[in-house]
Amino acid sequence: MKTNLNKVELIGFAGMNAEVKEIKKGVKVANFRLATSDGYKNKAGEWVNSTTWHNIVLWNDSAEKAAAEVKKGSRISLTGKISYRNYENKAGEKRNTVEIVANSFEILA
Repeated sequence: MKTNLNKVELIGFAGMNAEVKEIKKGVKVANFRLATSDGYKNKAGEWVNSTTWHNIVLWNDSAEKAAAEVKKGSRISLTGKISYRNYENKAGEKRNTVEIVANSFEILA
């Protein structure tokens, strides 16, 4: 039997404080954006930095922990999985989003 794996490991900086909502009784979700950076040399030999922003989602106990610990500028290590989601906005337009659903995270010094 072949095994498939959807696993993401990121280290970056929080772009905002974690926002937590209770979506139904006892179910909490936290969201924040995480910036990761990478660099490369262009054709002219100059170093170019590239930043990628990731939408991070945490549920329940992890959401509560994020609310207390994730602050803008925090350096964070996390593991999770990539999730593709479709939704309809308030104007009735269909949208797609890519999120990292984290199952654990740690604030780095």
